Amino acid sequence: MAQVATEVHNAAPALLLRGVGRRFGGLQAVRDVDLEIAVGERRGILGLNGAGKTTLFNVISGDLPPTAGTVQLYGEDVTHVPARRRAQLGLARTYQQARMLLGMTVEDSIYLSIVGVGGGGHLRPVILPGKDRALRERAREAARRVAIDHKLEEVVGSLSHGEHRQVGLAMALASEPRMLMLDEPASGLSRGERQLLTNLLLDLDRGITLVLIEHDMDIALRVAERVTMMHEGQVIFEGTPEEIRANELIHDLYLGRRHDDD
Repeated sequence: MAQVATEVHNAAPALLLRGVGRRFGGLQAVRDVDLEIAVGERRGILGLNGAGKTTLFNVISGDLPPTAGTVQLYGEDVTHVPARRRAQLGLARTYQQARMLLGMTVEDSIYLSIVGVGGGGHLRPVILPGKDRALRERAREAARRVAIDHKLEEVVGSLSHGEHRQVGLAMALASEPRMLMLDEPASGLSRGERQLLTNLLLDLDRGITLVLIEHDMDIALRVAERVTMMHEGQVIFEGTPEEIRANELIHDLYLGRRHDDD
């Protein structure tokens, strides 16, 4: 019986949305979104500014409650579950605007992000020395993965915008998530940093489900296996990167002529 239950659990999608909507007063920011993402999938959610992408991310992560519909994470209904509980289920995300304590060092910021997830959002006053060393090493390893380890002792407030992005990504990876949601991860990065980010995302363990919002179409269409296009709060198309490039409506709205010869 336990084996059957495990197989059923494994068959559940990583993320399942049904009829999800979010209204702000008279503004319908997200409308009737159905979305299913398989375990280990790489999914891009793309669209112009105002398409509802970040609002949808906030509903999925628990930062905003939906005003309609349901959200399931790995087979569990989390529609009314707070963000910290979703983090404990394995969901980690980054934000367009970095959410960090600017007076802390890079290492401490990443370290405390691990402690916060493990403690359900409440920092523990005492951590055993051995465990503390292990968590510190996880923090340093996450910094190495995103090439920000040379700034470990620097205060976050002294870093550039692009470096804030790198720290935010390190904080998300350090929690060892099952689902990683990235909101504009390439924003503010140099060309070299963008290439590093692309390689990192391509090399992610297949046990991690990746969902990203990204305006850099070269990165998005290289990393994503399937793409969900949004416009004015609704899903207007879903398909592979090749199907996205070949779709005339999407081409006219989002991609531009430079993708004709890709």
